[in-house]
Amino acid sequence: MSAALRLAYLRATFAQPVSTIDTVSPGKVSTRITTSSNTIQLAISQQFALLFQALSFTVGLYIVSFAKSWLLTFVASAGLPFILIIYSLLMPVYLKMHKVTEDYHEDASAHAYEIFSSIRIVAAFGAEEKLEKHHAHLLDKAAANEKKAAPIVGVWLAPNMFAMYGTFGLTFWFGIRMYTRGQIADVGSITVVLFSVMMAVISIGRLASPMVAIAKAATAATAIFATIDAEKPDTSGLRDPEVSSDREIRFENVAFSYPSRPNVQILDGLDLNFEAGKVTAIVGPSGSGKSTIVALLQRWYDLLGTTAIATTTDKTGDKAIPKAESEKKKEKKWDERKEAEEEEPELDPHTCTGSIKVGGIDLRKVDLKWWRAQIGLVQQEPFLFNDTIFNNVAFGLCGTPMDDATEKEKIGLVEEACREAYAEEFITRLPQGYQTMVGESGIKLSGGQRQRIAIARSIIKKPPILILDEATSAIDVRTEKIVQEALDRVSKNRTTIVIAHRLSTIKRADKIIVLRNGKLVEEGTHDALLAKEDGVYYGLVHAQQLTLEAEEEVQEDETQLKRVKTSATEHSTAGHNAEEHTFTEDPKYKQHGLFNSVGRLFVEQRRHWLIYTIAGVGILGAGAVYPLNAWIFANVIQVFTYVGDRLVKEGNFWSGMFGVIAGGVAISYIILNTCAHLISVIIPRYYRQEYLVNIVRKRIPFFDAEGNSAGSLTSRLSVDTTQLQQLMGTEMAMALVGVVNLIGCIIISFIYGWKLSLVGLCCLPPILFAGHLRISLEMKFEKMNADVFEDSAQFATEAVGAFRTVVSLKMEDMIAGRFQNLMRTHVQKAYGSAKYGTLIFAASDSIELACMALTFWYGGTLLASREYDVAKFFVVYVAIIQGTMQAGMWFSIAPNLASATSAANRIMSIRPRSSTDSAPHDPLPDSENGVGIEFRNVSFSYKSRDVRVLSNLNLTILPGQFAALVGASGCGKSTTISLLERFYDPTFGTVLYNDRDITTLDIAEYRRSLALVSQEPTLYEGTICENIALSVDSATDEEIQTACIDAQIHDFITSLPDGYNTRLGPKGLSLSGGQKQRLSLARALLRKPKLLLLDEATSSLDSESEKLVQEAIERAAGEGKRTVIAVAHRLATVQNADVIFVLGSGRVLESGDHRELVRRRGVYWQMCQAQALDR
Repeated sequence: MSAALRLAYLRATFAQPVSTIDTVSPGKVSTRITTSSNTIQLAISQQFALLFQALSFTVGLYIVSFAKSWLLTFVASAGLPFILIIYSLLMPVYLKMHKVTEDYHEDASAHAYEIFSSIRIVAAFGAEEKLEKHHAHLLDKAAANEKKAAPIVGVWLAPNMFAMYGTFGLTFWFGIRMYTRGQIADVGSITVVLFSVMMAVISIGRLASPMVAIAKAATAATAIFATIDAEKPDTSGLRDPEVSSDREIRFENVAFSYPSRPNVQILDGLDLNFEAGKVTAIVGPSGSGKSTIVALLQRWYDLLGTTAIATTTDKTGDKAIPKAESEKKKEKKWDERKEAEEEEPELDPHTCTGSIKVGGIDLRKVDLKWWRAQIGLVQQEPFLFNDTIFNNVAFGLCGTPMDDATEKEKIGLVEEACREAYAEEFITRLPQGYQTMVGESGIKLSGGQRQRIAIARSIIKKPPILILDEATSAIDVRTEKIVQEALDRVSKNRTTIVIAHRLSTIKRADKIIVLRNGKLVEEGTHDALLAKEDGVYYGLVHAQQLTLEAEEEVQEDETQLKRVKTSATEHSTAGHNAEEHTFTEDPKYKQHGLFNSVGRLFVEQRRHWLIYTIAGVGILGAGAVYPLNAWIFANVIQVFTYVGDRLVKEGNFWSGMFGVIAGGVAISYIILNTCAHLISVIIPRYYRQEYLVNIVRKRIPFFDAEGNSAGSLTSRLSVDTTQLQQLMGTEMAMALVGVVNLIGCIIISFIYGWKLSLVGLCCLPPILFAGHLRISLEMKFEKMNADVFEDSAQFATEAVGAFRTVVSLKMEDMIAGRFQNLMRTHVQKAYGSAKYGTLIFAASDSIELACMALTFWYGGTLLASREYDVAKFFVVYVAIIQGTMQAGMWFSIAPNLASATSAANRIMSIRPRSSTDSAPHDPLPDSENGVGIEFRNVSFSYKSRDVRVLSNLNLTILPGQFAALVGASGCGKSTTISLLERFYDPTFGTVLYNDRDITTLDIAEYRRSLALVSQEPTLYEGTICENIALSVDSATDEEIQTACIDAQIHDFITSLPDGYNTRLGPKGLSLSGGQKQRLSLARALLRKPKLLLLDEATSSLDSESEKLVQEAIERAAGEGKRTVIAVAHRLATVQNADVIFVLGSGRVLESGDHRELVRRRGVYWQMCQAQALDR
C-alpha cells in the first residue's frame, strides 16, 4: 500500500501543470515520498495492527462478559462513551496543529534541498551559518507549534485510563450489590466480568501509541491526497493527421505575465511567424521574453485569458507563496524575520491572452503529449539525470516509436546523435565511455559536455520542430563551430527556433527576430539587419565585435613588459618536486546498538534533566499501577469469601481503592505523555539541525560520492529525525512503563509466592529471545528499507527538479515506470523479510498465552494442595499476566526500535571525526592591491574518475590583473576555479595565494577574500534582497544597490512592483537566465572580494548587458585592488584582459594578451576566427 501510495503521488505530481509545479520545491516532494509516506506506512503496517489487535481483544472480552452478565457488563462499559467523547474532541484539534508543524517541516526540507543542491555556492560565500540559521528558524517554528500540542497529548490518554479504572471499581461495587441481592448466582460470573474488564483496561492502555501514530499519519496523508485527488488538466486533443507539425507557427496578439509576477508584463501584444522548415532566430535583451516564447510553445503555460491567481493553497497542498515569514515588511536577514500572522496579499490577475496557432489550428486544441513529441528542446540550463551518458541520450526516445527498439538499435541511434552533437570525441576518452555516470545534474561533466549531451538527446528522435534555447552558450569556440555545423545540418527541412545571445551562431538563420520589452522591434536576415546602422541588432552585433587585426607596430620587447608570467618563462617542471596531496577522509563509522546509539543521544541531551525527571515520575507512577492493580484485584476476589456486612464493607473499601488508582494513573499519564511529547519535539529538533550543520560543513568530495545527492541527503535529514521522534515520544514512554511494570510485577509476585513466580517467569527468556530476534530482523529490514526509499526519493526529487525537461521529453511514464520498478523490488524483498519477522512476532505472542496457561495450571495445583490461598494465587497470577504482556509490548515496537537505532547511527556517522582541520593555520597574506595567484606543477583528477583533468599546470597571475582562461570544453578551466575555491585540493603540486600555499590558510578566512559567479546561477527561495545579501554577514541598502548597479540589474529590480522585496520562487524560475546571472554577479560584487572568480559569468547575458557588466568588471579590475580570473567561451568578453591563458589537455598551450595571441596566429587566433561575426 505504501509503495502504491508513493507511486500514485509521483504520477499525480507529474500530471500537474508546470505553473503549479514551479511553486513546489523538490525538497517537499522528497519529504512527502519518504517521511510522510513512511509515517503512513508505519501506521498501516504496525500501528493499525496494534490498534485492531487491542480493539478486537477488548471486543472479545466484552462478548465473554455479556455472556456471563449483560447488566454488569453494561455497567463495566460506562466509561466507553466518555472515552469516545474525549477522542472525538481532541483528535481534530491535534490534527490541525500537527498539520501546521508538518508544513514548517516541509519548508525546512525544501530549504535544506536548496542548500544541498547548491553546496558549492554556499561554501564559496561562507553562507553556511546564515542558511543554517534560517533552517533553525523554521525548525523552531515547527517545535513551538508542536509544543502547544503537548497538553492535548497529555490529556489524551489520561481521562481514558481514569475512566477505565474508575469503571473497574464501579463494576466491582455494582457486582457485590447484584451478588448480595441474588441477581448473580455465583462469584464465578463476577470474576469473569472483572477479569475481562481488567484485561480490557490493559488493552486500552496499549491504544496510546497507535492513536498518536495514526493521527500523524492522517496529517501526512492530507498533503499527499491533496495532490492525488487534485483535478488533472485535460491534455487530449487533435493529433496527426488532423494537425501537422510541418506547418507554420503563428503568435497572434500574445500578451503574457507569469502567475508569480502578475504585474510584470513579459509579452505585450506579440505577433510572430515561424515559417515551416526554416530557421528563425530570436535575439534581444535579457528579460525581453525569448525564453517565455519557448515556454508557451511547449505549453508549459496556456493562453486562457485574464486569470485570477489563487493565493490560498496550490493543488499539491503547499502553502501559497508568499508565506507568513515573507510579509511586506521584511528584514534583510533570514534569521531576523519578524513573526507575523499569515495574510495572503491580493494579487492582480495575470495576463495570458492571444493565441498560438500551428497550421491555423489553435495550439490549445492539439493533444499535448503528441505536440511535445514533435519538439526537440535544448534548454539554456541543460539538465542531465544521475544516470549513464547512454541513458541520458536515450531518454530522448521516450514517447516515440523507437522507445521500444532493441538495445542494439538504440545504441546505434545514441552513437549517431552523439556524433552529430560532437559529443563522441570526449565520451570515447572516458574510461567507461557511454556507461559513464554523469553525477547529480551532470556535475561530473563540464558545462560544455553537458550541453552537447542535451543536444544529442534532443535530436535523437529527429523531431520536425527543433528549439534551441542558448544551446551552445556553454560550449567552447572550437566545439561550437562543429556543433553549430551539426545543428545547421539537422535544422534543414525542419522548423527551427534558435534563441541566442552569441550572435555568431545565428548569422545563417533564415530570419532573425529582435525583441525588446516583449515586443517585436526588428526582423530580417543578418545582412539586412546589419545594414540598419541605427537599428537594435546592429548595436548588439557591435557590442560583441572582436578585434582581429594584428598590430605589427607593437614591438616584441613591449610584449615582454606585459604583466604576464607564464609557465614557459617562470617555472620549469624539473625545478620543483611535485608534492602529492590527499584528501583525508573520516575513518569508517562503527555501527552501535540501541543503547549506544539512541541511548547516547538521550545522554547527550541531559541538559533537559528536569523534563527527564518529571517524565520519570510519570513513568514510575504509570508503571506502578499494574502491580498495585494485581494486589488490589487479589483482595477483590478475596472479598467474595466473606458474607453479610463484611462483604459489603470490604467491597466498598476496595472499590474506593480502585477510585484512588484511577486518580493516580490519570495524573501519571498526564505528566508522562506531556513530557514524552516535549522530549519527542525538543531532541529530534536539535539533531535535525545538527544533522544539517554536519552535512553542510562536509568537504565537496563528500557530495560527489554516490548516494550523497541533494535528494538523498534531504530524504535522510527528514526521515532519520522523524524516526527518532516516533520512538522518543509516547512509544518510548510506554515501553519504559512496561519495564517498570515488569519489575514491579516480579517483585510483588515473589513477595506473595515465589514458587508460582518462578514457574511463571520461566517463560520470560523465550519471550525475550523471540523479541531480540525480531529486533535483529527489523534492523536488517530497516537498513534495506532506508536504502531503497533513499534511492527512490533521490530519483523522484531529481525528476521533479527537472520537471520541464521531463515533460518536454515525454518521460513521465518512464519516470513512473522506473520508480515502480524500484518499489516492486523493495516490496518483494520486504515480503521475504516480513515472513520471518511475523513468525517470530506470533511466537512471542503465543508464548505469552502458554505462560498464562502454565501459571494457571500450577497455581491451581498449589490451591488444591492448600499451599496457596485465593488472594495469594490471584496476586501472583495477575502480576505474571500483566508482566508478560508488558514484556511483549517492548517487542511490538521492534520496528520503531530498529528504525530509530539505524537513524541514530546515521546521524552520528555524519559527525566530523577527523582532526585535520584543527591544525594551526598561517595568517592570510596582505592583499591590499589584489592578490597574486600561482599554479605550480598542479595535477588533479576527480576521485570518481581516473582521468587526469589538470596535468602539471603552471601559470602565474600578478596582483590586480584581469586574467582569462579559455580553451576547449573539458580542458580544466572550471576545475582551476574549483581548486582556487578549495572545493578540492590538488593531487600533486601547489596553488599559491600571494606566495602562500592555500592549503595552509584557514579555509573560511581565505574564502572571505574570494567571490564566485558560477556557470549556472543559483538563487534561493526568498526576496531579491535576501539573495544578494547572502554573500556577506551584513549590508546596507546602499551597498546592495551599488552592487546591483554595477551588475546592471538595478533598473530591472526597481521596475518590479515590490522592488528588492520581490519574492523569488524555487530556483528563481520566474526570472530569465540573464536576470539570474546578473543577480549572482551582484551578490559576488557585494562581497568586495580581492579575488573575483567568474566561471562563464556573462554567458546568459544579452549583448548590451554583457558589455555594461564587462565594463564594470574591467573597471573593478583596473583599479588594481582586485584580481579577476574569468573563464570564458565568448572571447569578446575577455579581449581586454591583461593576460589570457589558453588551456588544453590540462595545461597552458598559449598565454599573452589578446593582441599578442592574435598576432601569433595560434590556437587562440583560430578560436577568434570561429567567433568573428564578420567572417
